[in-house]
Amino acid sequence: MPSFLIRFLLVFLVTGFVAFGLHKYVLDLLGVSTAGLYLPAAYIINVILAAAIVTIIFIFRKRFFSQIGFFFLGGSMLKFLVFFVVFNPRYGADGQLDRLEFLSFFIPYGVCLMIETIAVSKLLNNTSEDN
Repeated sequence: MPSFLIRFLLVFLVTGFVAFGLHKYVLDLLGVSTAGLYLPAAYIINVILAAAIVTIIFIFRKRFFSQIGFFFLGGSMLKFLVFFVVFNPRYGADGQLDRLEFLSFFIPYGVCLMIETIAVSKLLNNTSEDN
């Protein structure tokens, strides 16, 4: 496995773990119960999907260089689809989606998206220099 991908996955896992810890810590400080927020699942699913998206982009970076943006956008759409299929029915079981439920998915989504964007940007810069 190339060093770029290994570095990315390590940084990604550590950042996801730290972000989860901070998120949980802040909620605990505020006295918020995390029982129905599915916080671990939200982080795990976002990290796995984002890692898979960057890995796929890495594999196809030279063959489909001009379509990398579409892969990236498709990955974001996939993550939203997972939210609406997996999390939204659970969060909305009581008939409403409150702020904490919304943030319990979109904070991990945002953290993963930032790291994913930086990694794909570096990957594209390195690939464009190779061509």
